[in-house]
Amino acid sequence: MPSLLESLPRGARVDVIRLRSLGDCVLTTPALAILKAHRPDLRINIVVEPRFVGVFEGSADVDEISVDLRPLKQRGATLVLNLHGGPRSMLMTLASGAKYRGGFAHHRYSLFYTHRIPRAQEILGVERRIHTVEHLASAMFWIGVPRREIPRAKLTAGPAPNHLGAYAVIHPFASEPAKTWSVDRFVEVARHLRDSSGLEPIFLAGPTSNAAPFSAFRVWRNVPLAYLKSLMSGASLFIGNDSGPAHVAAAFGVPVAVLFGPSDPVAWAPWRTQSRVMTSREDINRIRVSDVIAAAESLNVKA
Repeated sequence: MPSLLESLPRGARVDVIRLRSLGDCVLTTPALAILKAHRPDLRINIVVEPRFVGVFEGSADVDEISVDLRPLKQRGATLVLNLHGGPRSMLMTLASGAKYRGGFAHHRYSLFYTHRIPRAQEILGVERRIHTVEHLASAMFWIGVPRREIPRAKLTAGPAPNHLGAYAVIHPFASEPAKTWSVDRFVEVARHLRDSSGLEPIFLAGPTSNAAPFSAFRVWRNVPLAYLKSLMSGASLFIGNDSGPAHVAAAFGVPVAVLFGPSDPVAWAPWRTQSRVMTSREDINRIRVSDVIAAAESLNVKA
């Protein structure tokens, strides 16, 4: 029986739905890369919320980026591949009018798919916990891409800000308190980097983040994704909580030290970059300052 990809004519349009968030979008890029490498003739359109367009801008693996998230019929896709899985993306998939509609079988309302993708473990032939990148890439293997090594995430960036000299990017915020290490401890680590390693600490802050505790250092607040990518591409080191910027750093091969609270480091650790992961599921603040400094030093990063 032919694979789903073998059923697609040359030049067919494939809509891949990945609405959000920053880390999830970044970790989708390896799956897109292996799909495009196997079928370069396909016209791949990524459907994403406007604030995350920058993840895919400049990608050679994406032919179009759609931010029109209304569930319009007849977008022209032969295949809609739902990698998001929420109610909105399911409605978009169902209303697309595409001949083929695929997504993971565990998605709610997956009965509306024409092709239900099984568990990644079944596709990969393993019974272990898997990384999110493996989960997403397994969908491409199931629809017909030959099994191959899964590459690093792929992002493109403009020139790095070389006027800063050698610098480390620090992201002390996260999506929830349980995933957020103490502000005072991040300050201690930043001082150590500046005094002992010669790296200039640069803190990242969102529009509503309280960056006041980091006023003694450079702070980049609410920068566009294009600026964030350029900054990250030239960094010597990244230190931060489990969050999207850690995956941006890893995509550029930056050495990464990441602190995990309740989230699963097997699923969300930096992918294919030199890294150190520290975790404490009960309380992230059980991770000591000395642990983070040792992790940074073990990455052999110097100015």
